[in-house]
Parts: sequence; structure tokens; C-alpha cells
Amino acid sequence: MIKTRFAPSPTGFLHVGALRSALYAYLFAKKNGGTFLLRIEDTDRERFVEGAVENMVSALHWSGITIDEGVDMEEGTGLDLSVTNGKIIQKGNNGPYIQSERLEIYKKYIDQLIEQGDAYYCFCTKDRLKEVREYQELNKLPTGYDGHCRDLDVNEAKRRVEAGEEYVVRMKMQKEGITIVEDMVRGKVEFQNQLIDDQVILKADGFPTYHMAVVVDDHEMGITHVIRGEEWLPSTPKHIALYNMLGWELPKFAHLSMLVNEQKQKLSKRHGDVSVEDFKEKGYLPEAMVNFIAFLGWNPGGEKEIFSLSELEKEFDFAKVHKPAAVFNREKLDWYNREYIKGMDTSELLKLCMPFFINAGLLEDVQEKNDTWLMNVIDLEKERASTLMELVDGLSFIFAKKLAYDSELLVWKKSTSEESKERLQLLLEFLQNIEEGDWSKGNLEEVVFSWIKEKGFGNGDILWPMRVSLSGQKNSPGPFEIATVLGKEESLTRIKKAIELI
Repeated sequence: MIKTRFAPSPTGFLHVGALRSALYAYLFAKKNGGTFLLRIEDTDRERFVEGAVENMVSALHWSGITIDEGVDMEEGTGLDLSVTNGKIIQKGNNGPYIQSERLEIYKKYIDQLIEQGDAYYCFCTKDRLKEVREYQELNKLPTGYDGHCRDLDVNEAKRRVEAGEEYVVRMKMQKEGITIVEDMVRGKVEFQNQLIDDQVILKADGFPTYHMAVVVDDHEMGITHVIRGEEWLPSTPKHIALYNMLGWELPKFAHLSMLVNEQKQKLSKRHGDVSVEDFKEKGYLPEAMVNFIAFLGWNPGGEKEIFSLSELEKEFDFAKVHKPAAVFNREKLDWYNREYIKGMDTSELLKLCMPFFINAGLLEDVQEKNDTWLMNVIDLEKERASTLMELVDGLSFIFAKKLAYDSELLVWKKSTSEESKERLQLLLEFLQNIEEGDWSKGNLEEVVFSWIKEKGFGNGDILWPMRVSLSGQKNSPGPFEIATVLGKEESLTRIKKAIELI
């Protein structure tokens, strides 16, 4: 049975590029009736970030990705990415699924490699390695370990280890021939073995390196397909060598293209949002995020762009994954998010907007209103907003006790201040005569347009200052929609204040 895995390092919050790797691994497993596993690769203890594991699991849950085996979080805990105290659990028969809990397993295989003559103890100091590298760079030679300890007598090396001398363990790479990586995305990729140095597989602190741990874990956990970023492609010959040394069957490999920004630079925090949490906090919906990320390097063909996660599970195919770097186009992400916001039931949207109302300091205002009124408010911006944060920000004027704006904004481009003031006064007098029961969008549109025509005004002469007086904004929903939500009393109050302002 097919089994894929996502194996992040807990060195920070989940990067969108890592989410894509997880998503592709998940989709491939689901498409083929397989299993998706989450493993935590925490052998780099210096870069370990407290709370990162919880955040990563929460981010996968938020995205809709189900973890079949490995590290997970107890149901009902930590699903908000801002909460990192959910209880982490491990499920499955191939654990532990956290590398720092597997040190004895790695030691067993490292000892085996040493006994076979496929690995050796290395006692080179950091100073010596630095000198070697500087010499290589000065003489324009390939950089890498020079094999100084490669042929040490193993018994002598063990005596030095027992005497307490600091050491690492290196794998003994073949120096002849080539290694061919059969990649599901890139086809055949060849590497010259003479250019691959003897990689450290056990560090001085007793922890294995990524290269050793990943091979052991993927084998022991039954991983059939290794799906990861292209930055790991140059390391794959070392991994293949370890598989061969240990007599294990190779998994299939798929190395995904890099994600770049629109300036073709690698996505990084310096250039804007990069973590899943960044986007969640701004109000991007998980359905939109997953849909957008799925299309970063893959396309099923055809004109359809909106796919649910279940549809992606049926459609995903590595034959349609692209080699070139994928551009993370924020405008396209915004388009996806707008489409999902527009298509969402307003009652559901209201629930999702509540944290943003709270962050905007509008909780008390919101709690005073009933859900029907609040849904009408949300409908004002639902068709326009790119994010939930933008939606709530765009509605803040509805709750404002006093609007702050420049009086010049009230003046239509074809009018003077005096004309705008006079027309607002006439509009106010007209609106005062409309009954409360007739104060609806449809009726307001009908009677105001009729009145404008009767008076011989242009639509902009009246509707522009009316809209600005109600919203205080250059860009906002239409005046009739706003007036309906505000109600007659508040609408007239705002128009009066606008008249005073001019």
C-alpha cells in the first residue's frame, strides 16, 4: 500500500512551501487509497522552537489535512493556530514518530554501517575542517571533507572513542561512477559520485544528521513515496547510498519546485507573509489557501479553478506537476479567497468574522446587535472583501459613533461645496418624509432615483455625497445598502452632520 509522509523540522511556524509539500503528499496518498503520516524531525536541537510542533499540527488540521498515522493532536484541541497548548499524541505501530525519541534505533544502524565498513569514526576538529575548506576555496577545488579519517583502523578508532575523544561518524561514499535519481517530477537526474563527500551521519552530540535519520525512518515506517522540496535533491544520492548499504528497497522520489515571489525571489519573511499562521490571522480561508497552493506547480488542465479538497484528492496526479519554480501570486490568492467568501453562507461567515470583530475592538457593538442585522452588515462587504480582516475593516464605519473624514470628500467632482451642501439638505428633507416601514434598499433606490430625475440632477450629484456622508469613505458599499443597514434615524443623523461639516 502507498504511504507518504510529511516530516517537518520544528524550527518555526509552518511555511506555505512546507504546506504545499504536505498537501501533495496527502493528495497522492488519498488518490491512491494510501496512508498519510506526520513525523517530526527534531534532530537539530539548536534550532528547536517551543510550540512549533503544536502549530504545525494545528495548521494541518486547519487546512483540512487528515493525519492517518504519526504525530497528531487530540481531537478538539489546538485547532486555532494561535493556540499551541493542544495535547500532542502519537498514533500507529511504527513509532516513536519524533526523531529525538528514536536515538537507539539510529545507533543500531550506524553501528551496523561501521561494522560493514560503510561508515567510519572521524576525529577532525572544527579548526582542521575550516582549514581544509579555506584551502579548497583558495585553490578553486570542490569543497567537502577530504577523507582524512576515512582509512583509520576501526579498532584504533574505537579505542579513541572509549578514551573520550570527540568524534562524529561519516558514511563512506563510493568515489567512482554515477548515481541516478529516478524522480517522479524531474525524470532521471545524474550525480557524479566523486563530487559527493563523506556525509556526517552521527553528530558529536549523539544525534543523527537529517540524512541518516530520514533514511532509517522512511524505511522503518514503510514510506513508499518521498515527496519533498527540490532543495533536497542534491542530498538524494547520499540517501540512495545509505539505502543500498543497509540493503533496503528504495522508495520513489518526487522533488517539488521552489516557491518564489513575483520578483522571482525565494519566499522569505523579509518579503512578506510566509507562514500559514500569517495568512490565517489576516482572514484567508483554509479552502481558498489549499485550492491556491495546490495550483502552485500543478494543474489538472481545463478552465476550472475552484476545487474542494475532496475534488483535489480525486484529480491530483504527479504527471501534471511542473518542474519550474512556482510563483506565489498574492493577487491570485486574493481572488481565490474572494470567491470562497462570496460563496459562503453568511451565517457561517459571521462566525468566522467574530475574532476579527473582537480584534477591531467592536465586540461590544456586535454583541448589542442580533445575528440577522449583523448578517446584513456582512453582506455589505461580502462581494468585495479579499480577506476576513479586510471585510471587518471595511465595515468599521457602520459601528462608528462619529465619522472622521475631510469635508472635501463630500464634494462630487462636477459640483462645488455650496452645491453639495444644498443638495444634501434637499435630500435630507426628502428622506425625512419616507416612512420607517418603507426604509428598504429596493424602495429607497426607486424613490430616490425618481426624485433625482424630477429635480434634474445627475446621479453623482446626489449619490456621491449621500454615500460619503453615510460611510465617511472614498470607497464603500452603495448608499442604499448602507442606509438600509443603518436605519432611518442613524442615516439622517449622519447626513445632518455631513451638512454641518461642509
